[in-house]
Parts: sequence; C-alpha cells; structure tokens
Amino acid sequence: MDYDIKDITLAGEGRLRIEWANMSMPVLKGIKERFTREKPFEGFRFSACLHVTTETAALAKTLKAGGAEVVVCASNPLSTQDDVAASLVADDEISVFAIKGEDHQTYYSHLLSALKHKPHLTMDDGADLVGALHFIALEKWDELDPAICEWGKNMSNKEREAFLSEVIGGTEETTTGVIRLRSMEKDKVLQFPIISVNDANTKHLFDNRYGTGQSTVDGIIRATNRLLAGNTFVVSGYGWCGRGVALRAKGHGAHVVICEVDPLRALEAVMDGFQVMPIAKAAPLGDFFCTLTGDINVIRVEHFQEMKDGAIISNSGHFNVELDLAGLSRIAVSHRPIREFVEEFTLEDKRRIYVLGEGRLINLAAAEGHPSSVMDMSFANQALSAEYMVREYAKMEKKVYPVPQEIDDRIAQLKLKAMGVEIDSLTPQQKEYLSSWEMGT
Repeated sequence: MDYDIKDITLAGEGRLRIEWANMSMPVLKGIKERFTREKPFEGFRFSACLHVTTETAALAKTLKAGGAEVVVCASNPLSTQDDVAASLVADDEISVFAIKGEDHQTYYSHLLSALKHKPHLTMDDGADLVGALHFIALEKWDELDPAICEWGKNMSNKEREAFLSEVIGGTEETTTGVIRLRSMEKDKVLQFPIISVNDANTKHLFDNRYGTGQSTVDGIIRATNRLLAGNTFVVSGYGWCGRGVALRAKGHGAHVVICEVDPLRALEAVMDGFQVMPIAKAAPLGDFFCTLTGDINVIRVEHFQEMKDGAIISNSGHFNVELDLAGLSRIAVSHRPIREFVEEFTLEDKRRIYVLGEGRLINLAAAEGHPSSVMDMSFANQALSAEYMVREYAKMEKKVYPVPQEIDDRIAQLKLKAMGVEIDSLTPQQKEYLSSWEMGT
C-alpha cells in the first residue's frame, strides 16, 4: 500500500479521535452498517480530495465498508490532521497522501497520487481533483502543475482516453467547487456527471451555517486568544457560511459588520440586525476581518492601507485567494511569525496587520474543522450520492446535479430519529387539502 503522511506512529492518537467523532455521527454509522452488508461499491475505485479530518476518516471507512478501493488526498495544505491520516493508513489500510503544512509541490504530488489511482468516482472539496482531470482531458498543459502535466503528457492519446473513460462521475462538497463545476458545465467542457452535495438542504443549511460558524470563530480564538466581545468583526459575504460566522461572532458580543455585493443578501443582513457597508468603509473600523465569498481579492491593498493598528485578518472561504497577501507583502516593510498561525505584517507607518493561518481556511488551519455531528449529515450526503451515482450514472448527462430530494429527506429523517425528535405527519384530510384546488375554504 502506497501512502505519504507525516508519521505512522501517530495512529494511536488518531484512532481515539476518530472514535470520539464517530459517537456524534449516527446517520453515517447506519449507512456504513448497510454498506457492509450490501457492498454497493464492490469493484469501484474512489479518489477523495477532502480535508483529512476525523469526520473524513468516518466517510472513507464507510466507503471502504461498501467495497470501494479508496485513496484520500488533502484538499488544503493546512487542513490535514496528521494523526488521523496515520490511523487511516495503519488501522484501515486506506492510502492517504496528506501532511499538514505541506508545500505547493507536495500538495500537487499528492493530488497526482490520487489521479494515478485511476478513479471511477471522484470526491472533491473545491474541485481541484476533477479540475486536474479535465485539464488533462482538454490538454490544457499550461494550467497544470508540472508533475501532473508531465504524467498526463506521457500518456498516449489512447491511454488518456481509456483513463478518462473509466471515470463515471463525481461529487462536490463545497460552494467554491460547485461554482467551478457549473462554469465547466456552462462552457460544455464537463466530461462526466457531478452531484453537488453542497446544494443539499441537509448540507448547506447546517454544515455551512452552524459548522462554519462555530469552527471559524473557534479557529480565530484559538489562533489569537483575543476577546471578541466589544470589538468590531467584519464579515465579507453573507451566504450560509457568512451567516453562520456573523451569528457566532454576535453571540460572543462582537459588533458585526457585513460586506456584500448581492443586494438581496445585503438586505437580509440588515433585517437580521447587522450593519451593512462596503469593505472600503469597514476597513478602518474592523478589529477582526473574515472573508467567506468564494471570490478573489476581496480584501486588497487599498483596504489594508486603511486598517487600524492590530487588525486581524482571516479567511474561511475555500482558497486563500480571497486575501491579497501578495499585495500586503509588497506594502509591508517587515513581517514575522508571532504566534502559531499568526503572521505580523508591519507597514511603513508602523501599523501592524495580523494574518491568520496563511490566509487559508482558519477553521481547519487553527482549529479542527466542523463538529462531527453536523458533518454526519454532509458525509451521509456524500455516501448516498456516491451510491446513487454508481447505480444511475449510465442514465446521467454531463451536468451538475443536485442531491436527489429523497436522499436529502431521508437524511433529515434519520438525523431527527438519532436525536430522539418526533414530528407530526399529515392526516389524509390535510394531504387532500394541500393537493386540491377545490378546497380553498
């Protein structure tokens, strides 16, 4: 078995932390028990480019229980939990290619290892894996990392076609990846069907809002040990992730400012009781900043130049491109690490700006990512969507599909049952009333 991790001797610690996470993942546990009996993935190879956390371990073990041959690589250089990676290799014989803090070259070498697995089905968090597959398919060599480019170029056309023809489909976990995939579909270059797990109600209404909200604030506090109460906390982006962070920051006593480009979301933020303004106006006011937009250069040089001494900058969008860190480096006269996950940039006038976690996902760089109870639903969607894909791929077009409604509803029902919560059912009369146009009064 091939793998590349930090230290195999960390497996014992990882095993215990995975066990702890599993206690809060009853829905995925039930799916794993069924997969163990039915083996829906027998004969299928899976390559998963995900954050290597305790919750991802539970998913990987579930897929393997279903008969899949699984390889896991990291979807972010700072999100890997090294003890979890060690446990997956040592205890479950799952190939893992992930090391916390890996450099650019190592990150893409690990992505290449996942490609060399020649997957039938991909699982992505940010679409890096499926993106690389498509660049190879379209021979966009200038867009590829050199190592992946060399591997792709060394294949004959026949080998490349055979490699790509084996991919039946994929799943995508996060908003940023879905944006990229929908762009590929729009440009008619998408080579196989993808199920957007992020679109499931049991994913984004809970994972994005409650998971990102709690874990992001947790990461900021762990990295800084600063008090949020009484400070101004600027949130860029009021999607479900931004809503969650704003809610949790407010709960800590911060004065929360929202920056948005979408008028509807901005209006929602106002109605939710937050102050809304452009980032240019918020820049001199904020003590803490966090971007969650999925876009590039949300906080730029002109904003850094207006910030107060001691401003703390973080990102919880998928890629670190939301912060113009190259621009900040250009205007800084010096910079130094001052705490773990905290880098100090000093400007010419002696003002100091602090960047957390290299601008990468702060909830995974400095904390542990989303709590397992919320990832229970997200990864149940992944597992059941993969099962659906394996069963139905021959009927699917080269499009981005939502999670089937019956899967979404089933996961909600299973989660409520696991929580000991009962709900009402419609009576026959109520069902008739809702389905009839003749019973208006």
